[in-house]
Amino acid sequence: MALQAAGRKSLVDAVVEQLRDQLTAGEWSVGDRIPTEHVLADLLGVGRNTVREAVRVLVHAGLLESRQGNGTFVRSTADPSAVLRGMRHAGVLDVLELRVALEAEAARLAAVRRDEHDLRTLRAALAALTEQGDRAADADLDFHRGIVEATHNAAFTEVYRFFSAQVHASLVTALGDRQLPPIDLLAHAALVDAIESGDPTTAEQAARALLQVPIDAVRELIGR
Repeated sequence: MALQAAGRKSLVDAVVEQLRDQLTAGEWSVGDRIPTEHVLADLLGVGRNTVREAVRVLVHAGLLESRQGNGTFVRSTADPSAVLRGMRHAGVLDVLELRVALEAEAARLAAVRRDEHDLRTLRAALAALTEQGDRAADADLDFHRGIVEATHNAAFTEVYRFFSAQVHASLVTALGDRQLPPIDLLAHAALVDAIESGDPTTAEQAARALLQVPIDAVRELIGR
């Protein structure tokens, strides 16, 4: 068995990863009973509680099955978490693509129609986003909502307000996922500058460029 002693920093995660790799590589077949906690603990150089918790994670993931009094058996060698991750990223991609359509037009209109109050609101939202950091979903949503409100188009604002729940959910998912890029604060600042300059073409291009980075990252992850 090609198991290695787990490192010190995240023992449960390390054991889960190694056992998952063994399962997907076919070390054990569906229906096989895996080694006991005691044997796995010795092989991995960790405590039995760590092994027990790792096995619990894999049972929850559908790869293993615990049978009271009989041991733990292989239920599947195909890791469903990879499929679930792909579905989650696909959902984020759908929202991002729709955001481009809405927010690029919003930026174009905002550049023409914004007033001093709108500019102060956008600068304040940008400052809050910068202060809270490049993984702050709530601050990012407030920033983009401010751009939509600067269109002074009531229908546009209501549509985006309705859509904002999906935007927020996708932001929480994307920004909590370290495989996806953080908020580009410089791109957000460039978008505010373009709106303030009153140039609709530049503002639209800045909005598209801002969203293109996460779109490309998600497409690469899900192979689209």
